[in-house]
Parts: sequence; C-alpha cells; structure tokens
Amino acid sequence: MGGLLDGLRDDLSGGRAGDGMSSLVKALFDARDDGLPYLTHQQETVTRAELRERVSKQAAVFAGYGIGPGSTVGLRTPPSFTQLEVLLALWRLGAQVLLFDFRLKPPEVAALCASCRPQFMVGAGSNVRAAFGFRSEYEVVTECRRAGRQATTGHRLVQFSSGSTGRPKVIGRTARSLAAEVDRFARIPGMPGEGDRLLLLSSTAHSFGLIGGLLHSLAAGARVVFAPRALARDILRTAVEHRITALFGVPTHYELLAAATESAALPELRVAVSGGEIMPPRAAAQFAERYGVAVGEAYGTTETGIVAIDVGGALRPSVGRAAPGVVVRERRGELDVALDESPYLFDSGGAQYADGWLHTRDRATVADTGLVLVHGRADSLVVIGGLKVDLTEVENVLREHPAVEQAVLVHEDVTEAYVALAAGVERPSDQELLRWCRERLADYKVPRVVRLLESLPRTSNGKLVRQAATLQAATLHAAVTGDT
Repeated sequence: MGGLLDGLRDDLSGGRAGDGMSSLVKALFDARDDGLPYLTHQQETVTRAELRERVSKQAAVFAGYGIGPGSTVGLRTPPSFTQLEVLLALWRLGAQVLLFDFRLKPPEVAALCASCRPQFMVGAGSNVRAAFGFRSEYEVVTECRRAGRQATTGHRLVQFSSGSTGRPKVIGRTARSLAAEVDRFARIPGMPGEGDRLLLLSSTAHSFGLIGGLLHSLAAGARVVFAPRALARDILRTAVEHRITALFGVPTHYELLAAATESAALPELRVAVSGGEIMPPRAAAQFAERYGVAVGEAYGTTETGIVAIDVGGALRPSVGRAAPGVVVRERRGELDVALDESPYLFDSGGAQYADGWLHTRDRATVADTGLVLVHGRADSLVVIGGLKVDLTEVENVLREHPAVEQAVLVHEDVTEAYVALAAGVERPSDQELLRWCRERLADYKVPRVVRLLESLPRTSNGKLVRQAATLQAATLHAAVTGDT
C-alpha cells in the first residue's frame, strides 16, 4: 500500500480541508480490492464495495440537509456498522464531525455541545435504549440546530479527552493528521494486514479503536469482527467462530478473558494488543499463559494518536518504541510529543501545548535504546508530611494482593484507596488490605482508608476514574444499595 499521506499532498497543501477529507475516504477504499470482506458481526459480513455504496447513499441524504464542507456535525450512535457508515459519509462531504461516545449521558453531551455548538446532531432512532452491546444497523435521525456554527479550522475529527482526572478537553484532528497516523500503523511490524481477522473490542469512538482498528484495517485489507457483547462468553465464541488472528482491547477485556470459566483454544491468534491505559503485568501474564499469546501495548493520546507501541508484547515494562514518524522527548521526568500545531479547540488545552510540543503529563523515561517507559500520571505524585508519594506505586502494591482486581488512589486531605475485588476469591477486609500495604510500603505511603467496591467507575473509553467526588459517590451508592 502506498502512503495515504503522499497521495493526498495536493489536496492538503492548498488548505482545502474538506477536499482532503473526501480524498482520504476515497483513498482508504481504493487501497485494496473492493471484493474483500471488511466488517463482520455474527453471521453478517459487509464487503468493502457494499460499505462504499452505503456511504455514498448516506452522503446523499446528508447533503439534502445542507451538510457540506465545514459543516459541524455531532455524531452519537451506538457501536454498529451504521456508526462507521455515517462517519465516512460525513467526512466524504467535508464536514467536521464531533464524535461522541454513545455511553455519555445526555447532560454530558449537552455540556460538550455548549462550547462546540454543532449545526447538526446525528443519532440513532428507535429502540436505542433497549439496545445492549453491538448491533449492525440503526435508524439514523438528523437534527438541525439553528444556533450552531460553521467550522473555523481545518479539523475534521473532533474528540474529547477522557475526563478521568478532570473536565474533558476538545481535541481536533485534520485530514493530514489522520492520514499520517494510518500510514504510521501500516509501517509497524505485526499490525493486522490483508487476510487477518481482527476482533475489535476497543471503542470505535476513541482513537485506538477508530484509527488503529477501523481505518487502518480499511487501508490494509483486514477484516474487522465485532462481538455482540463485551462478555467473556460472547468474546470467546466470536473469536472461535471467526477464527480470529488479532485482538485489540483494553486491559479490562484481557482480564475478563484470562479469568473466563469457559474454555476455548484460539490457535490462529497471533496478535493481541491492549490500549487505553497501561496493561497490568499480572493480567498480561495470565492471558499469555492461558492463550499462548503475549499481550502487546499501545500507548497514545487523543491529541497525538499512537505514540509508542509494542505489538508483540516482548518489551514490557516499556510500552515499546516511538511509532514511525513520532518524535518524543523526556523533559523533567515527563513525556513530550512533537506536534506541528496545537490540537486543542476553544482554548481547552491550557498550557499542555507549547513551542511545538504536546506535554502529555505522563511521567516517563526514554531509554538510550528508544524504549519508552511510562510510570503514571504526573498528577499521581502527592506530598504527604513533606515526602513525595507516588499513588501509582501504592495502586500497584494493592493489585499484587491475590484478591484485588483493580485499585485507584486519590489524595485530598488524606489518601484513600478504592479497591475492586476479583471474582471467585475469598473477600478480604479493608484492614487486611491495609496490613498488606504496611508490610510492603513505608508508613507514610500507606493509605488512610481502603474502600471496597464491586467495580470501580470508568470513563466512557474504559479508563479508571480518578476523581475523588465520583469515587465517593460510588461508595455511597454501594452502601445504600448493599452492593459492596
């Protein structure tokens, strides 16, 4: 496959963002033979030619609403073939698409729209509330908003940071940026290619699932397979039925599969990559022991896309080397990524971008070999009694307890630990977990209290929430309902 970015230089050099996005969609389809299967859900498979035709029909409908180059469109549909059809159709028209995760609640979407003010909202129609898991198709409903405003920049994909530590940022990607990232994935050894069957569990509303999963597969000729639900039973049955060769997900998916009671061999699986947050080493080891495939690591941000990757899972505890074309540096113990321009819209980025560098705020080390080791968020360092404590270190100690599935620490006036327990194990008391910490950590690092929950709150893209108020609310709800 020739480089998508090289093929689009004429469209992009003149600043014609709409033309560039339309050309990118065409280039993605033209990269491989139209007869290849592309999307599969249960017994239904859509070829590249069929998807191209669906995109063309959707684009004609949207054009009838007046959507064209620079139109701003909020897209909020459940995971489905329809979600991708609509996205590609809007891009084909040159629209700027605000991509909302469907799991966001209406008040959350409204808060994001207050600053972005899309001219149109596209969503799924009837029977959505009853939907659970993946469905192939949804009715599409388009709402015109008179108070919306046209795009003022060349960004054609607008996403939102996870909000795991605060208010989400508004992040824009251009056609050039998206084409460059698809090219980047194509140059990474071991990524799925023509003939591969990729079981995609990562959210298609977020960067790794959308670009590394859907768009790269469209360019590379891989087939993307979806499970009906994110349950271990459904994932394994889908993997066996469709003889998957690659798997993309977040740590939670690998933890589910490693602990699955149902037995299944996956003899054709050759690649398994985790993204979204750093993979716990114990979960990676358990998955590898059970299925015979090491779990790779994909590290990136919404602002930059993929930053570093280790497809084969052989370089842990690092997250691999910088992806082709990505320039990183270690500055004051944190990781910076070179970017030509700020990705932030509506002044939402603060000081996180300056002088051509995106400050990830992740503590990291870049070794002489080029390996990138990510040690946790910079804001996980707190000062207690004049001494610095890395909350990530304490979380890792708690996760080593055989009964602990996940742990999150927050520090306001005191340090509190919120712990989710593994299924099928004897339930420890909070005091037992505190003793576990005291035996392994200096006294000043030990949390003041440990709160036990059945599960920990997560953001819409699967990251653990680290906001004290949200965790405290979850604890109160559990106490009221008895769900502890």
